[in-house]
Amino acid sequence: MKENKKQKKNRNGKKQDEGRVADMITGRNPVMEALRSGRRMEKIVAAKGGKGYIKDICSLAEDKGVTVLYRDRKDIDESFGAGSQGIVAFVEEFRYSTLDEILEAAREKGQDPFVVICDGIEDPQNMGAIIRSAECGGAHGVIIGTRNSAPVTAACEKASAGAVEYMKVARVTNISATIDRLKEEGLWIGACDMDGERYTGRDLTGPVGLVVGSEGKGIRRLVRESCDFVLSIPMEGKISSLNASAAAAILIYEVRRQRDGE
Repeated sequence: MKENKKQKKNRNGKKQDEGRVADMITGRNPVMEALRSGRRMEKIVAAKGGKGYIKDICSLAEDKGVTVLYRDRKDIDESFGAGSQGIVAFVEEFRYSTLDEILEAAREKGQDPFVVICDGIEDPQNMGAIIRSAECGGAHGVIIGTRNSAPVTAACEKASAGAVEYMKVARVTNISATIDRLKEEGLWIGACDMDGERYTGRDLTGPVGLVVGSEGKGIRRLVRESCDFVLSIPMEGKISSLNASAAAAILIYEVRRQRDGE
């Protein structure tokens, strides 16, 4: 594989290559889904003597012409952490989609667009979990900001259990402006926040976007004001709020339930 020899300086002043396979995925499910989706890979590092799912991954990788290097499990854990589950893939950088690509995906399926908008989700675990719920729940895309938002990293990919390989994720500079654009395209945008109507009381069967904010700050004021309505999830316990990814999952599956006519 040829590499682009252009270089830039990183934050430590050292030079690093641009335009090369640069991302790393760890964990059995994320690596397997990356392989199945056809994502370009430089190599896989796997534990020697791996059985079951690891053996299946290595077999598929070799069938696809991906180099597999075998190492002692202890060495892999020391280099990449025990959470790697004994397998690591070096892949091309994640390619973000555009807003138009997300809308086109809905049109190609003959469905009303359904998007999930993340406002200020900085934890990669939460971001990955939201992407996983969006993919499983039938959303056509997830929209995140370029600032104050977790990008799609190895940690996010692992938390998504490989869902990022199938979910279109768009990264935009201005969430409020993007909401305005979606409204022009006919989507109704709902914010998940306090003091809104009960989430089961709103018709979510048409073109819709759901906005989920961070656990600490919630949805920013200007973003909330850009939305058409606000949905709330009733709280009965002593804890006043849900984890952001849990709240997103509830709303995503309410859209799924309504669209299924249940």
